[in-house]
Amino acid sequence: MSSPTADQGPPKVDRSKRKRTPIWKHLYFWVLIGISAGILVGLLLPEVGAQMQWLATLFISLVKVVIAPVIFATVVVGIAGLGNLAKVGGLALRTVVYFNATTVVALGLGLITINLVAPGAGLGYDRETFDGSAANDTIESAGAAAGGGFTDFILNLVPSSFASAFVDGQLLQVLLLAILVGVAITMLGERGKGVVYALDSFAKVMFGVIKLVMWVAPVGAFGGIAYTIGEHGSAILGSLAQFMVTFWVTCLLFIFVCLGPICRLAGFSILKYIRYIKDELLIVLGTSSSETVLPRMMTKLEAAGTPKHVVGLTIPTGYSFNLDGTAIYMTMGAMFIAQAFGVDVPLSTQIGLLLFMLISSNGAAGVSGAGLVTLAASLAAFDHIIPLVGLALIVGIDRFMSEGRALTNLTGNGIGTLVIARWTGELDRKRLDDVLNDPGQVDVDELMKLEALGHGPLDASAQASERKAAIATVGTDAGAAQTGRDLEAGPGR
Repeated sequence: MSSPTADQGPPKVDRSKRKRTPIWKHLYFWVLIGISAGILVGLLLPEVGAQMQWLATLFISLVKVVIAPVIFATVVVGIAGLGNLAKVGGLALRTVVYFNATTVVALGLGLITINLVAPGAGLGYDRETFDGSAANDTIESAGAAAGGGFTDFILNLVPSSFASAFVDGQLLQVLLLAILVGVAITMLGERGKGVVYALDSFAKVMFGVIKLVMWVAPVGAFGGIAYTIGEHGSAILGSLAQFMVTFWVTCLLFIFVCLGPICRLAGFSILKYIRYIKDELLIVLGTSSSETVLPRMMTKLEAAGTPKHVVGLTIPTGYSFNLDGTAIYMTMGAMFIAQAFGVDVPLSTQIGLLLFMLISSNGAAGVSGAGLVTLAASLAAFDHIIPLVGLALIVGIDRFMSEGRALTNLTGNGIGTLVIARWTGELDRKRLDDVLNDPGQVDVDELMKLEALGHGPLDASAQASERKAAIATVGTDAGAAQTGRDLEAGPGR
């Protein structure tokens, strides 16, 4: 198979000859069916819907089984694939700077919006008589997560053993181990290529597992939505509706007003980007977890012209350090509680709260019920001003907020990966334009299958060329078949 050069870009696809896949064969179609069925069950049979959470929990658990191994393997391969510690450091520095900058913007926007709208003002709760028992479990979990503050946070980055990070599902610990292993392999030079190849093959196996599990996504989406509507549907009719609406509007403002111009500066449209990842957004909407689509997002971003090593390092890092939706929720939740109890929080204290949450939000990915638990852990440090027991106000509607958090986190991480690739000068902008203008040419399931036939990271330039050609031929029966034969017969096998 003749591979296009980087200057030529991927071959053009004749759209008139490309066979259209029936809509019922697309995953997003069945996810939409699951969401719609879940809404109906939640509204018409709320008692039945309230018992359906286990379906969503089962799906998320199936995905989380492979998330830690996937992150470890992809980060190690991403770092080792650069082959230069200076380039690794430069990419890591840009990633940290960008993620922290957007997190500060998200925290600040949450503070501004909640102060302007003030949805909690006038509720008039009293700290002494308020029943906060509904938040007891959350506060207890937050205490375990917060530990001894910043010092304990740093100490908890190091697992008790290499395996414990994977057993406990602590993504920050997995990320640290992956960085250390990736750097160590890079220092080995040629001797480390065998390890990189093995880890890349292992990652492909995990991606294959994810591909199988994703067909359970419609069932998970059905269970998640049915439970949310059936268990908490009446909450939206109460006094907390304004807070929820304010939060969702703030998330939309962040995406379109803050991230939109960033996308424009990076050379692409945020609306086209959202259309490109619509399948993943629907899955996250139904399951309230952005982790469920991590492998699919990585595949899609590579298909859109982002180098494998940038995706491999940036996306997993973003899942731990770029939780924009969670950041918005934390500042808004804290100030809503203060308003509900009539507490006037000075500007200096709000800024201190913002800075504290900038640090505490970084550990959110490894905590179950991350948004609410991390908010509780942060409020514990400001309990002398903002009543921690006030968490009981928002425990009941947290599920409605979790979808907004997860959707914003996913959108921000994908955009961040593209922006960082553009910042480093490694983004294939022509490929990105082609994919965003015609998302139908990217079939994630087909790409995962083709990737499994690849030869790994040892010949990076050849792999990139083959991947581009494979992407361009997806959607034609003959092209996909020929690509599979060429990959099987290619060099290195």
